[in-house]
Amino acid sequence: MQKSVMVDHLCRVEGHGGINVAIEDGKVVRVEMDIFEGTRFLEALVVGRSYNEIPPILSRICAICSAVHTITSLLAIEDAFDTKVSSQTKLLRDLLVQGGNIESHALHLFCLALPDFLGYSGAFTLVSDHPQEVKRGLGLKKLGNTIQEIIGGRAVHPVNAILGGLGKVPTRETLLRLKEELIKGLEEALTAIEFIASLEIPNFSQSPTVYAALGSSAQEYSLFGDKIIFSGGESKEIESYKEVCNERVVPHSHAKRSHFKGKPFMVGALARVMLNGHKLNSAAKKAKEKLGLDSPTENILHNNTAQAIEIIYSIERSIQIIDEIVEKGIKDEKPVKIKPKAGQGTAAAEAPRGTLYHSYTFDKEGRVTKADVITPTAQNLANIEKDFRASAGRLINEPEKSLQAKLEMVARAYDPCISCSVHLVRVR
Repeated sequence: MQKSVMVDHLCRVEGHGGINVAIEDGKVVRVEMDIFEGTRFLEALVVGRSYNEIPPILSRICAICSAVHTITSLLAIEDAFDTKVSSQTKLLRDLLVQGGNIESHALHLFCLALPDFLGYSGAFTLVSDHPQEVKRGLGLKKLGNTIQEIIGGRAVHPVNAILGGLGKVPTRETLLRLKEELIKGLEEALTAIEFIASLEIPNFSQSPTVYAALGSSAQEYSLFGDKIIFSGGESKEIESYKEVCNERVVPHSHAKRSHFKGKPFMVGALARVMLNGHKLNSAAKKAKEKLGLDSPTENILHNNTAQAIEIIYSIERSIQIIDEIVEKGIKDEKPVKIKPKAGQGTAAAEAPRGTLYHSYTFDKEGRVTKADVITPTAQNLANIEKDFRASAGRLINEPEKSLQAKLEMVARAYDPCISCSVHLVRVR
């Protein structure tokens, strides 16, 4: 028996990629996640440029995740120059990143992934029978955009988040109006949990999985951390991120593959909930229990349900941040002055799709001599192929069309940002 699945253009994901699976004599002999997005050389583009030019350029790696790219870039530069920002700046940056998390998760969950579980080709066909779910998803996405507009100056590629602080601090009245919108958004997100809990989550993709995410000694769930933690209990310093990713080039893709100790690993909402979910509280904790993620799972299709949990977490955290800032009293503070010097800085943050790393080396004038950015999807690609192999092995007797649909479902569950994953092309 010979069977092959070839998806030239994977739909309902960001960027251009495909799937190539071959089955011979009842065995899966080839599994490839093809990434043929063009290389953009953004890391090379910033070499020789001044430190203050870097965040606006590298936020262009991704429009969907531009807020977290900007913040991670700022953190890496500030790390290199030993710059300490105020607690208010830290909170407002956290709020900006939470907005990006809400926006991205809502778009993926309700418009890109949900059609897979209900048997629709996309959001345009889904909306005819489930208009409230699509409307709710778009409303939550708008809420995330609103946060980014208020804190970042605009919804895409923020201009207000700058080195040492913010260009303009939002007023008390603005934050309180935002809080009112967040409270309404939380009600919508909680209503969505009821619907998502009714979905049947198949387990054909389940396979042994190593999870990785940022962790810290703090008792609160967070999109920031001071170390990299793994499901096996091991941890690494953020500065040792290359030991985690161990990137290598493969012939069938313009994006590298990452392995930790020779094994693929998964980053993203599911990894965060599996590793740090015990720190969730309030409505997010209840959602985790209702959706069945209060016990371990190695089924990547639950990344979608983990995103639903994180939407609630991010809304609750945003309200908490606003309350804390208002209670302390908003200070119209100026950004901390930057003093460039020769050195190296590394930072990490949790983007919607998983852990994001930015690392730069500077000369004494503050010009970049080396830049390295590793995105979540670049880390997930090897694990996607592992889950393809497990799925194809279990579904080996299914018709090709059915097998193709389920493999696409696995790929979309990762919410891949394919354009972001490319930062090297192999010339043959």
